[in-house]
Amino acid sequence: MPDKNKVGLVGATLLGGWRLMWSILVATGVGQALYDFILWAHMIQLKIVIGPFNLAAAATLIVVTAAFGYVIGYTGAWMWNRVFPESRA
Repeated sequence: MPDKNKVGLVGATLLGGWRLMWSILVATGVGQALYDFILWAHMIQLKIVIGPFNLAAAATLIVVTAAFGYVIGYTGAWMWNRVFPESRA
């Protein structure tokens, strides 16, 4: 039976970590080049400019996304435990 809290922490780490990596890319100036490459590789032509790094925005993005990941993981483990309960024979 999966532990809801542990699965929630995994979800928070994955989603929050993904946004942490994006924030680091923006802070180091690599974000725009990466985004331009992704659009080019998908044959999409859009003029999108990645703004300057903002610590408050980055922290908010990371915290909100990590909280969302926790809720998704916790809810997924809760549903799994409800659908597939362990036999108590």
